[in-house]
Amino acid sequence: MNRTPDTHVMEALPEDAGTALLLARAWSPEAGGPVPLLIRDGHVLDISALAPTISQLCEGPNLAARLRAAAGRDLGPVSTVFAPPAWARNDTDAGLALLSPVDLQCIKACGVTFAVSVLERVIEEQAGGDLRAAERIRATLAERLGDRLSDVTPGSAEAADIKRHLIEEGLWSQYLEVAIGPDAEVFTKAPPLSAVGWGDWIGIREDSEWNNSEPEIVLVCNSRGKILGASLGNDMNLRDFEGRSALLLGKAKDNTASAAIGPFIRVFDEDFTLDDVRSAEVSLEVNGDEGFHFRDASSMTLMSRDPEDLVAQTCGDNHQYPDGFALYLGSLIAPTQDRDGAGKGFTHHPGDRVTVASPQLGALSNEVTWSSHAPRWEYGIGALLEHFRSR
Repeated sequence: MNRTPDTHVMEALPEDAGTALLLARAWSPEAGGPVPLLIRDGHVLDISALAPTISQLCEGPNLAARLRAAAGRDLGPVSTVFAPPAWARNDTDAGLALLSPVDLQCIKACGVTFAVSVLERVIEEQAGGDLRAAERIRATLAERLGDRLSDVTPGSAEAADIKRHLIEEGLWSQYLEVAIGPDAEVFTKAPPLSAVGWGDWIGIREDSEWNNSEPEIVLVCNSRGKILGASLGNDMNLRDFEGRSALLLGKAKDNTASAAIGPFIRVFDEDFTLDDVRSAEVSLEVNGDEGFHFRDASSMTLMSRDPEDLVAQTCGDNHQYPDGFALYLGSLIAPTQDRDGAGKGFTHHPGDRVTVASPQLGALSNEVTWSSHAPRWEYGIGALLEHFRSR
């Protein structure tokens, strides 16, 4: 089978995969359901005997040490174990189909964590979801705000002073509140088991005319709020829905196949730590059937809030997650390049091939479809429990 670069899982591996501890999940025809996997030293190990879910595996002490010592069933080298992505797969293809590497964890997300990108949220709000008005508002806000948001610390006296001036100028917004105020925006992106993984379809609503991928790093935390590792995420967002009203956030964010996480969880160890997340570069590439191409990259060093602060604002005395949680950290990249004509900005088309990448986390590739056409989400907690019972 002739495969383009993003149709083979070897292209999804981190650049230093030889030393990385990578957790994965895949659908196993042999097991009749999902199995947790460990990629170590170039081989794929079935570690379902160690723990039946990634969530439970994350609850024990010293995850990296346990994975270094794990004696799972060797399924073979990475290059031979996994099936091609959904859009390139046929009935003769064998192998395990990669799933999102998180399972029972609640899928949370933080918004407006890069103060320098908050203008795009304000534009959505002031445009009322009207794509055509966005460019005019973008120019006006850039002229009046300049780079005043680039170095501000959320919750600081300086942030309070900027807030006062913006209110006086009639520019204050609920998005500016979470960008530079004391409280971060934290919301539920998707239910447990609903995220798609590498090589799967990713969905947008057919009645949306202004939407985009949001490339992000996703932290994986256990029930105690301990950060154990990181993955890549694509938070599909309907900008027209959220722009009409912030109360439509649920419809803008949580649709069938609208959350992608993967390809793997890279577990923190001596070679990869939270500091590597803080300094990571994340890129987004979009290739359309009609020849459209977009690529951009941003640095996590530009985040206004530290990842540990975001985790602390997500899980603590006021909110617990007994099966752990995955936390999208937000994105600086919001495509604005004209696609369907001058002044019309960017929106996705079905068939777009989207890749979110970072050198130490690999590459998460998906193909865009309508949420109503994506495979229906039918494998939930009840189905997983039945799978365990039958095994």
